Amino acid sequence: MKKYLLDLRVKENLRLRSGCSLLKLTADAALPEMAAGQFVEVRVDGSPDTFLRRPISIHYVDKALNELWLLIRTVGAGTRRLAEAGAGEIMNVLLPLGNGFSIPPLPVRSSLLLAGGGVGVAPLLYLGDTLKKNGFAPVFLLGARTREDVLQVEAFRQRGTVHIATEDGSLGEKGLITHHSILRKEQFDYLYTCGPKPMMMAVARYAQQAGVPCEVSLENTMACGLGACLCCVERTRSGHVRVCSEGPVFPADQLEWNLQTH
Repeated sequence: MKKYLLDLRVKENLRLRSGCSLLKLTADAALPEMAAGQFVEVRVDGSPDTFLRRPISIHYVDKALNELWLLIRTVGAGTRRLAEAGAGEIMNVLLPLGNGFSIPPLPVRSSLLLAGGGVGVAPLLYLGDTLKKNGFAPVFLLGARTREDVLQVEAFRQRGTVHIATEDGSLGEKGLITHHSILRKEQFDYLYTCGPKPMMMAVARYAQQAGVPCEVSLENTMACGLGACLCCVERTRSGHVRVCSEGPVFPADQLEWNLQTH
């Protein structure tokens, strides 16, 4: 897929909770095609200590409004600057990068589970939207520490059934998403997951035990986004891969960490 270097305008910056914002970017011309699971690299202007672009998952693409949505979690000076961007500000963005999720060759009556933790839910919104438009009825399983950390619930509900788990039990079931009762009550035909590595490993083990295909979206450090710097290398059964260019989405059974025992 062709890559573009574009100056996008901040249309809206919504503060979802402390340390997390939703940026809606637009352009005068139509945005290029982007796939669920791909990401962008954003140049950080106005932050003297930030030299590298920041990789951000594509949260959603609204073609009707010509908007690109990015979930920004503040973890340092670079993301703090992005989270503070005001309406009308211009951001230089390299997009789309990497390889996204696949649409499974299954009947539309199949049950598809999209499991995400924390800000790792970001790529699952566009994925759910894509699956719905292809005739599927996605099931979302969202996990977080507290109810305040659960993001974009209504947006997910517009695209499928939503189940929630919080570690303190303040919303949905108490505990980790891999302990949620939906995993015992329902049989799924295909799984997708993104979030903290231990969570993805647990989801992948569940899929392996159930004999169900599973795709994971890795969140390795990606400095260049083009496969040149080798910051994001991951070990697979067939050797080392560059997550930014050969991923970030991989079949779970290809990853070497899926064979580890914890």
